[in-house]
Amino acid sequence: MDFSNRTVIVTGAGNGIGRGAALLYAEKGARVVIADIDEPAGVQTAASIKEQGGEALFMKTDVRVEADIIRLMETAYQTYGRIDILINNAGKSRSKSPYELSVEEWDDMINTNLRSVFLCSREAAKYMRRNEEGGAIVNIASTRALMSEPNWEAYAATKGGIVALTHALAASLGKDRIMVNAISPGWIETGDYAKLRPVDHEQHLSGRVGKPEDIARACLYLTDKANDFVTGINLVVDGGMTRKMIYVE
Repeated sequence: MDFSNRTVIVTGAGNGIGRGAALLYAEKGARVVIADIDEPAGVQTAASIKEQGGEALFMKTDVRVEADIIRLMETAYQTYGRIDILINNAGKSRSKSPYELSVEEWDDMINTNLRSVFLCSREAAKYMRRNEEGGAIVNIASTRALMSEPNWEAYAATKGGIVALTHALAASLGKDRIMVNAISPGWIETGDYAKLRPVDHEQHLSGRVGKPEDIARACLYLTDKANDFVTGINLVVDGGMTRKMIYVE
């Protein structure tokens, strides 16, 4: 897959899945705009891309703030002359009893994980529709949109909302040749992979825990021009974990 002369915006690209996606797009020739509230991490991702001969721009962005998002898209367009791909990855997680979760914590989770996806998609699409070939948006959801553990209500609500918002945006933006899809990662280890236990890997049908590059490769597939028949889907990338029976024998 060749992404030369294409501009990709990745939110939350300072660490984890976002960083993995930014690095892979740059490797494939894209100009990458790195948006993150964590300035040192975002700058480091941009530096890594430039060290490998790629082109990258860091923009400090709080995705809870509409003005930051508008500025992000305006700057990306002014710098590179087009916006082709948006990866809505920025987000946070919190596990807390529903008896103790405050309305402020709930609203912060909604604004960070869900509202930001709508605002970033809306603003990016304004520029994508100027392209003859349109564009592509990928929203990072989670398998927690489909299954739960106790005390993850706020996070699960945002990820379920992302899945629903994805097919709604696909319907609205299709006329502008903009594909919109979601990816629901399972367990993606962003820390020290070597410290995982055998049981961590064995509970996956794939025989291993996921890595950020697994999700990055899925992003490439969903944003490749050749795959413009794929829109409105939620691609579960979890090593088969949500398809594994849990009965103890």
